[in-house]
Amino acid sequence: MTLDEWRRFYAEEIRILANLPSSALVEAFASVPRERFFGSGPWQIASPEQAVATNSLASSVYVTTHDPRDLCHNVLIAIDSARFLNNGQPSALARWIDALDLKKGERAFHLGCGVGYYTAILAELVGPQGSVVAVELDPSIAACAKGNLASYTNVTVHAGDGAELDPGPCDAMLINAGVTHPHETWLDRLTEGGRLVLPLTAALGSTSFGSGVMAKIVRRRRGLAARVVTQMMIYSCTSVRDPRLEAPLGKALATRKLLEMKSVRLDAHEEGEACLLHSTKMCLSACACEGES
Repeated sequence: MTLDEWRRFYAEEIRILANLPSSALVEAFASVPRERFFGSGPWQIASPEQAVATNSLASSVYVTTHDPRDLCHNVLIAIDSARFLNNGQPSALARWIDALDLKKGERAFHLGCGVGYYTAILAELVGPQGSVVAVELDPSIAACAKGNLASYTNVTVHAGDGAELDPGPCDAMLINAGVTHPHETWLDRLTEGGRLVLPLTAALGSTSFGSGVMAKIVRRRRGLAARVVTQMMIYSCTSVRDPRLEAPLGKALATRKLLEMKSVRLDAHEEGEACLLHSTKMCLSACACEGES
């Protein structure tokens, strides 16, 4: 098999694992060469299932490979193994990207773009008539992403804190770092019908990781509809974390009440039974927004 054939097999594997209905997304996974985003090798890869099973985020879970075909699997690829910083699991990212329901010509925002592999997937989906704004906190990794995405004229990469960047009006946003709440700017910048997919996570002790759920928020004419996409674990976005929400969010996740989320309320109201995570500025609610069932 040629490397292109391996990549096609990989895309079909992701289609099955993530239950993808989008042929365009499968095609993007088949056409974007994952190995080109990580230098010439050798590469360190790991199974996320092994890391969970061994309860380890250490470098010992990695296997070193010189064969680019080994990257054409549902594995993590190390960006910085000492920090257990990886290019995320393809089947998980595929589910989240699928939830964005991207269309040709749309404008997307990608926070926490890493080395740019999944940003390239987004760029393929919106096409040359669309655009992607990407941001990465680590300046050296952001520089790597800029180089990797240089051939994509519809992609702009920024280095810095994504919470401080105004991405402009967006049809879709993918947040790749755990937060306690939707950032006001992200909600404000969603166009009508715009989709925001972000991880709502509770911190895991003193680590840089959090666990929780990937949520999808859609701006409707009369409110913000919301639902849970998947459960997950991810690096935390330190600038979009409210210490006052950590404990109630952790409780809502532990009791699985957050799975009942149907809307995000921004209006002032008293906390009630339908309030799953309530603050003075924002509330994740079990009540559907007006016009939603």
